[in-house]
This record gives sequence, C-alpha cells and structure tokens, in this order.
Amino acid sequence: MKKLIPQSIKNIYHLFQAILANLWFGFPTRKLKVIGITGTDGKTTTAQMVVRILEEAGKRVAMASTINFRINGQEEKNLSHFTTLSSFAVQRFAKKAVEAGCEYLVLETSSHSLDQYRVWGINYKTAVITNVTREHLDYHKTMEGYRQAKVKLFRKVQVAVVNLDMIEPEEYLDCTAENVFGYSLKIQNQKFKTIIAENIELGIDKSTFLVNGQKFVLNLIGDFNIENALAAIAVGVSENIDLATCAMALEKITGIPGRMEYVPNGRGLNILVDFALTPEALEKLYSLLVKIKPVRLPDQGSGKPTARVIAVFGSCGERDRGKRPIIGEIVSRHADFVIVTNDEPYHEDPMQIIQEIVVGIKDKKENESFWIIPDRRAAIAKALQIAELYDIIAVTGMGAEESMIVGDEKIPWNDRQVILEELERIGAK
Repeated sequence: MKKLIPQSIKNIYHLFQAILANLWFGFPTRKLKVIGITGTDGKTTTAQMVVRILEEAGKRVAMASTINFRINGQEEKNLSHFTTLSSFAVQRFAKKAVEAGCEYLVLETSSHSLDQYRVWGINYKTAVITNVTREHLDYHKTMEGYRQAKVKLFRKVQVAVVNLDMIEPEEYLDCTAENVFGYSLKIQNQKFKTIIAENIELGIDKSTFLVNGQKFVLNLIGDFNIENALAAIAVGVSENIDLATCAMALEKITGIPGRMEYVPNGRGLNILVDFALTPEALEKLYSLLVKIKPVRLPDQGSGKPTARVIAVFGSCGERDRGKRPIIGEIVSRHADFVIVTNDEPYHEDPMQIIQEIVVGIKDKKENESFWIIPDRRAAIAKALQIAELYDIIAVTGMGAEESMIVGDEKIPWNDRQVILEELERIGAK
C-alpha cells in the first residue's frame, strides 16, 4: 500500500510531522549551533572528527550519526539503520542536548531527510558536503535529483564547507553563506578560504599530512580519510579553533566503529570491516588496499607485494539495482579473491541480488578465485580459511550495524563480532 502513495504526498505528511515536532519541543535547535554533514560517503567519519575537534577546544557537543548518539562525551549506539531519524526523534534529541547544556549539535543529514522535510525547522549554522556519488537512485531516480536534495542543506547557512575534489562542487559553493570554505588534496581555489593537505604520506596503519605547516597524524588509513579530516578541520577553523588543537583532537582518534576498523587476530592477518557500499567508496577502498598490501616472507626486500586482498561483500536490498554489477566489477578488478555474500536483503530475494552483482565480476574463476556463499557467516569463515600471513581481508557493506534486516525481521548481526567468533572457533583470535 505504501508504494502506491506518491512520494510527494508522503512528503506533505513528513512536513506536517516536522512542524508539529518543532512546536512540541519548542524549536530547540534555535538554541544550538547546528553543523549538518551530508554526502554519499564519509559523513559518519567526518561527524566523529568534528565532534572530537570541538570537544578538544572545550565545547559542549551533541551528535546524532549513523552509528551513534553522543551528548557531552556520553555515547549510545544508533540501532535504527537510519542516518537521520524521524523529525520527532531529532527534535527530542536536540531538546535533550539543550537541557544538557550543549552549545553544538553535529547532525548527519541524509538526502532522504532533506527531500522529505524531516529536518524542517532545524537551525543549521554550518553545512558540510563530503561528496556526491552514485547511490539512492531507487529513490531520487537521477543523479541531478540526488544532488539537488543535498543542495537544500546549503540554502540558509552561515558557513558552507565543500570538497573541492568532488564532481561539480560549484553548485554547493554557489550559496548565500557568509563564509565559504573549500578543502582539497590538491586544489588551491583563491575565491574561497581553502584547507589544503600537503606532504601526504599514506601507511598501512596511519596517514600524515600538513595544513599550513601544521603536522597532522591520523590513526586512520587512506586519502579519503584525509579528505574527511580536512572537512572537520575546516569546521574547526570556521569556529575559530586553531590548527594545533585540531591536530591534537584528530590524533587521539584511534578508530571509528565499522569504518576501516581493524580486527585484531593471532594469525598475522590484516582484517578490516568497512561500511563501503557505493561504487566510489569501494573503488577508493580497494585501490588503497592494493597500494598498501605488505610484502610477505620469504620475498621480504624484493619489493613484490605478495600478500593478497580477499573481499567479502554483497549489496543491500531495495536500493539502486543498477550499481550491483558495477560494484562486482570494481571489487573483482582489485581483489585477488572475491566472495559474494548476503547483505541486508530487506524484502528482495538474496540470491537475485547476488546474481546481479556476479554479472559484473571479471577475470575470476568460480570456486578458485571467486565464490558465491549466501550465508554471510560462512562467507567470512571461507575468507579466514583461505587467508595466509599478511593477507588483507575486507568485509564491507554493513560496517558497525548491530542487526541485519531480512524481510520484516531484524536479525542480530555485527560483522566484527562474527569475525572474532570465527577466529575463536579456529583458535586464532
């Protein structure tokens, strides 16, 4: 029945709910400096970084993100599977933040919530966009529709922070904000205040770079995490926080649940859990893993990267079906071994989703370098079985989720926990 109702009609309902929620809770965001973070990839990591910078500067901060909620350092997990909650839930959280004496609210803001007016009435001071790449076309239909939904966040803000390296940043830079910041790994744009990363060094366990002579050390890998850090630094600078404070805050972050999260083990494997599920995110992730995979003895010193990359992934149901063969091609191009498995299918047939991914897999022979294993636990077990010293196992798509939605059921699930259980089962935890 829900699918028969046009989205435009549903949005009228959402708008009414948002107006009512603001009235009910007394427009609490008017008493907060709200920092909205949107983008296809990197929202959660950027939000965590912004919070740590603000807290390092002595600010009282609340945050609502895809993975967690935080008020003045106290955290609880977000178990909803939603980036931005309902208007009533968001306004209730904002009021709680005000009552706790918070000055800031960092709010991950999805394109769906912007299109559906669920964030109507929120007094955003700052808008941040990390990127816009292919995703959610099941809902927005076109990339232009998707991009325009995100533009709404920038309409009335005082500060805009935009990734200059993203495709067509101009439509986000061309806003009425009093202060516009661009950030980049390479582009210097004299029209805006720019935060540029220089002298970048990428390692298997950390990254370093300079901003205006200030050294930054990230205990997170990949240039995409440097991009996220630059966005957070730009927010800090916009709030008159010095670069040294930003650097101290970011170096203290040792990991973010489900985002390039390292899983310790006794077998000398490099096991990572990540939320990557878009073509762009997977391309960046696997390009990085191929670049940094270590040399395995006895070839030490030969310079030959003999460790292998093992991929365990699937695709969420009831989402953009067109990306499935694309992600299959991307992962198979970079990984040495590919294991296609179940992700959250919702009401779709899991095997149908898997077969649509498999269409894109190239240059892999089934049951030798490529396997179809619908059971996600069995797929993880297979990856551990074939892995050798220093190999990289990347388990992607679900990140820090605590459950898997199958039909109308929420089945308890956490990739990291399952990996630890399987390691213990084989005596390698």
